[in-house]
Amino acid sequence: MYEPIRSKSVHSTMAGTTTDFPGRSRDEELDIQLAGHLAALLAVTDELRALGPDTGLDAAAERLAEQVARLRGGQAPTRLQVAAARTEPRPAALHRRAHTLAARALVVAASRADTAVAILTAERMDAHSAALEPRPLASR
Repeated sequence: MYEPIRSKSVHSTMAGTTTDFPGRSRDEELDIQLAGHLAALLAVTDELRALGPDTGLDAAAERLAEQVARLRGGQAPTRLQVAAARTEPRPAALHRRAHTLAARALVVAASRADTAVAILTAERMDAHSAALEPRPLASR
């Protein structure tokens, strides 16, 4: 009634001990994931820097670039060259996006026990949260 299986099951090959493909360790996978989150955070930081001069953002961008390069084995990240193409800057949306990316990077940094990146991302989360808080009229 049923035709017999003529080839090996995909599942049995996966469960076997043959390694015909290059594998990565958990730490390598976390490094790749963390570098990706930090590179995305760097891109948003560069967008915020394009809106106006800010020495805090400049310093943060440099620190982020250093960490991405370290995680990628010395390969410097591609930096975003933001043109003034946007007609209406949306700094609040960029700060929310940066806060989310920093939070994701913090989770990965904590799982791989990378203290330097955890501190950097926590600082960035604080900075972006502070940028989103409404300021009193007297300080404007």
